[in-house]
Formats: sequence, structure tokens, C-alpha cells
Amino acid sequence: MSEHETGSLVLITGGARSGKSTFAEKLALQSGKELIYLATARVEDEEMKERVATHKKRRPANFRTVEEPEQPHLILEKEAQPGRLLLIDCLTLLVSNLILSELDREGAIRQGEDIFADEKVLEKAGRQSLVYITTLAQAAVKSPADLIVVTNEVGMGVVPDYPLGRIFRDYSGRANQVMAEAADQVWLVVCGIPQRFK
Repeated sequence: MSEHETGSLVLITGGARSGKSTFAEKLALQSGKELIYLATARVEDEEMKERVATHKKRRPANFRTVEEPEQPHLILEKEAQPGRLLLIDCLTLLVSNLILSELDREGAIRQGEDIFADEKVLEKAGRQSLVYITTLAQAAVKSPADLIVVTNEVGMGVVPDYPLGRIFRDYSGRANQVMAEAADQVWLVVCGIPQRFK
């Protein structure tokens, strides 16, 4: 592969517990490439600790895990090489992390698990997250390594009854569109069954 060639970009989406991460790992293993699992999760409570532990237990041993909750493009710059495949799991958590960090910078008030901010501040946080996702998608397209990005379809259920939930839902959907447009392949996983859409 010449230095000007780029790897493929595959986006895998689906609902919670749809089997999308399992499918992504299967695709990654079939590649025969050196595998890097780029995790975006922040472990801030017991429930998330259990989820991460379950993912790690299920993950094949030949994945090398790198954790980066807000700037995975830096990992791409460092680790993306021909002959490697990076699995980013997941885009939705990245959007959440970006929005929450922006809200912290803007002085949002946290009371337990509740976060209060002016709707203009919420909208700004959403826009900022999308700016970063657009930058990440551009980096992914130029990457010499193959990439698989896992994301969630969060907008197919009930409309959240609080502003932050609606901002998160809306910008997660927009982030998915940005990454899908950049991707070579897009898969939807429902009930453990993958279906290719692009």
C-alpha cells in the first residue's frame, strides 16, 4: 500500500443491545489485521463500570484497547497505519462526552444526575460536538488504517421530555449522518441481524 492510499471506513448502527458491537468485533477479526479497540466510554458510575467490564470480557484477546473519551482523532494520528484496523466504540458516547464537557465549560449546574443550562448553551454544546464529529469523519476518511465506527440509533423511541435529552438525541442523529456520509459501508443491526444499507 502506498502512503497515499487510505483504509476503509465502516459505520455500524443499531439500538441498545442490538448486537452491533459483537458484529463490529466479528468484522474486525475477519480482516486479519492488527486490531486496536478505541473506547470512548467514561467510567463514572457502577453501572458503566459493569458495562465496560462486560465488553472487555467479551472482546477477543488480540484487541489492544486504547481509551480516549473526547479526542479520538489524536489516537488516529498516532496509531492509524496500513495493516491496522481501529474499532471506535462508540460515536454516541463521544457525542455525549463532548456535549457534557462543553456544558461544564459553560458553567452548567449539576444536581446529582440532573444538568441545568440555558437552551442556547445546550444548542451551542450540540453544535460544538458536531463540529468535532465532522473533523473526526474527515480524519477517518484520510486514515491509512481501516476503521469501524459503532454508533447508536437513539432517535427511534420516545422524544425526551427535557431539553438536554432532546439536544443529545438531535445531535447524535446528526453525527450519525455525518459519519454515514463519509463511510464506505453502513450497517444497521436489529435483533443481532446485520443489514447493509450502503
